Amino acid sequence: MESKKDIIAKYQTKEGDTGSAEVQIALLTARIRHITEHLKSNKQDNSSKRGLLMLIGKRNGLLKYLEAKDITRYRELKKSLGIR
Repeated sequence: MESKKDIIAKYQTKEGDTGSAEVQIALLTARIRHITEHLKSNKQDNSSKRGLLMLIGKRNGLLKYLEAKDITRYRELKKSLGIR
């Protein structure tokens, strides 16, 4: 798993940017992938499953915001993260 610093450095729009939609979506995507791997071996972990669903909902909200604000940045981000 990539470190948080690496993800921020890759997706920031300017120096010191940690709160833009792109950075937040990239960080959420990394956490979602990590929890998904955890759930593959721990199928009964319902609290992690609930947390995963909440993270997905938060990421979807940020994606909708970015889509409405700037469609080209939205498309580029989805392509680079491999989100369907």
